Amino acid sequence: MSNLRTSRTRLVAAAAGTVLAALALTACGDGTGTQDEGAATKSPSASASTDAGAKAPESASLTDSTAAAPATASGAEQAASKTSTAARTSSTGSSTGSSAAAPGTCEGSNTKTVAAPLTRPVNHLLLTVTNTGSRTCFLYGYPAVRFDGAQSVPPVIEDSQPQAVVTLEPGQSGYASVNLSATDGSAAHGRTAKSLTVYFQGRSLSGSVGRSATPALPAKGVYVDDSLKVTYWQQDMDDAVSW
Repeated sequence: MSNLRTSRTRLVAAAAGTVLAALALTACGDGTGTQDEGAATKSPSASASTDAGAKAPESASLTDSTAAAPATASGAEQAASKTSTAARTSSTGSSTGSSAAAPGTCEGSNTKTVAAPLTRPVNHLLLTVTNTGSRTCFLYGYPAVRFDGAQSVPPVIEDSQPQAVVTLEPGQSGYASVNLSATDGSAAHGRTAKSLTVYFQGRSLSGSVGRSATPALPAKGVYVDDSLKVTYWQQDMDDAVSW
């Protein structure tokens, strides 16, 4: 019995040793444990690769968005540039149009005419024409004056012709004088006139142009006779009253 138990113990020990040896050989020989860990490590890698593939459209979308951004900004800048250019063109055009307006002819619609009797020289009437328009005008020739219902206009004093056409900037005035009557009373057909109409000449100096002016005369009127005559328009008042 003692020998039998000893043999059985030896058989169990031998069997256990065989199992342990087999396990050792399996672990060390094929590296399964290490390879299993490697295989387990590969799984997240494959998953990451799949995730990267899934996220690729999102990355492309961001790239497209980034590429489109400068084009959008460029379009906005172009629109702003066009708007600014249009505004400058509009502003410049208005300014240029105003400053480059061509001069016109002075006449009743763009001037104001005042008639004032003078004490020196006597029997004279001073006509003052002021440019009330927004652009320069030319005061051509001489005033064609008509007192009351006269059928003709008086002649001009030829020696009073200025060297240049009278030019009136807005607000400026030009002048002419009217010799109403002879100082010695020698002229015929003297009468008292109560109304006056002034006509303006054009560049051709033939006939009147534009609207006439009807400056007021003194309430008692002015005395005129056949010696009635006028000067050319003058740039300075002193030149007008010197005749």
